Amino acid sequence: MGLPEFWFLLIAVLFTGYFVLEGFDFGVGMLMGLLGRGDDNKRRAILNTIGPVWDGNEVWLLTAGGAMFAAFGGWYATMFTAFYLPLLLILVALIVRVCAIEWRGKINDPQWRRVWDWCIAIGSWVPALLWGVAFANVVRGLPIDENAQFTGTFFGLLNPYALLGGLTTLLAFLTHGAVFLSLKTADDLRAESMVWASRLSIVMTVVAGSFLLWTQLAYGKGWTWVPVIVAAVAAVATVVATWAKREGWAFAATSIAIIVTIVTLFGCLYPAVLPSTTDPANSLTIANTSSSHYTLVIMTWAAVLITPVVLLYQGWSYWVFRKRISADAIPPSVGLPSLRG
Repeated sequence: MGLPEFWFLLIAVLFTGYFVLEGFDFGVGMLMGLLGRGDDNKRRAILNTIGPVWDGNEVWLLTAGGAMFAAFGGWYATMFTAFYLPLLLILVALIVRVCAIEWRGKINDPQWRRVWDWCIAIGSWVPALLWGVAFANVVRGLPIDENAQFTGTFFGLLNPYALLGGLTTLLAFLTHGAVFLSLKTADDLRAESMVWASRLSIVMTVVAGSFLLWTQLAYGKGWTWVPVIVAAVAAVATVVATWAKREGWAFAATSIAIIVTIVTLFGCLYPAVLPSTTDPANSLTIANTSSSHYTLVIMTWAAVLITPVVLLYQGWSYWVFRKRISADAIPPSVGLPSLRG
């Protein structure tokens, strides 16, 4: 394995970490509009499950984007040009979500909190859908000319395969988040989360199975049947575990399902990084988009030295905040009084 292949693999690992960790963040955020209605303590408990970790989880995306920019400049340039509008929508949604998480408790007013609860939900639904649309389009390919320029339109990205990919990530993250909530909460909130997880797992299994089967038949290789089968087993295991109320096993199953789904997508893509639907000769590959050997060597040394420290710190933060959260233990609301007359 050369350095270009190593960095392609590392970028896949970084996106996998992002979707597993930020995936349950998105799921919890989406459930803000569905769980704990009329009970602010429950909603605060829901938000507290991700409060200590959500910003650290987003570092995986920043690192993946930075690695793509540095290691495969051509891939980064063409992909971000093609997905300019979807990525802008994702960015705006993430900004709204961040502001909502930080500002929700600043004013002690039910209407103020409801507005920000919906902002958290919307800021989670939009990226959960659009990430799947984007990655499905990467695997499917884009209209790229001989100058590596995207020649399509935004509405061309909304094809049936990509929309099914978006629905897959949305349902996967929603199920992942519901299972995470049942793992991190207690009492009624835990039971309510598990009910949602058990119902969502069935729909997720059908939709994700359809997407992966389409992906394998249209773009797969011989060996990618392995992660597809593992994903199917993990999805079925999620259904069984949620109905048996074994949230630990269910969370492991949803995590495995997300991991092998990303393995399938990157496996179908390799050795291309962005296929061209205009002419296969115009496809962007690992070979024709990678940076110089010297650049990759410096990046590799930096990754070897810094990555273990980041992983240890993030693992430590999860260990510190490993306890379950009960809505009954949430203290009274604080914040500035409402300025409404």
